[in-house]
Amino acid sequence: MSRASKLTLLGTSLFAASTIVFVHFQQQAEKNAMHQGVVRDMEQQRVKRERQLDFELQRQLEAEYKKGQTVHTTDEIDDRRGAGGIGR
Repeated sequence: MSRASKLTLLGTSLFAASTIVFVHFQQQAEKNAMHQGVVRDMEQQRVKRERQLDFELQRQLEAEYKKGQTVHTTDEIDDRRGAGGIGR
């Protein structure tokens, strides 16, 4: 084999090997990024579930408090005062 063909073979072999290594590490980086995205999504779903449970608990507590109290709207208070509001 001539020197030029040896250098060409060496160059193409190095290029192919470096391409394979680059693609391998690129795929690993993408895999890690996707995994981090999944972890972040799962954490957001957990927080959302906790907030929904807190909201439901607050709704239940509000319903219990309303059972024990008389709650009036602003219109009802105005009607009780007779003139439809303060200063009228």
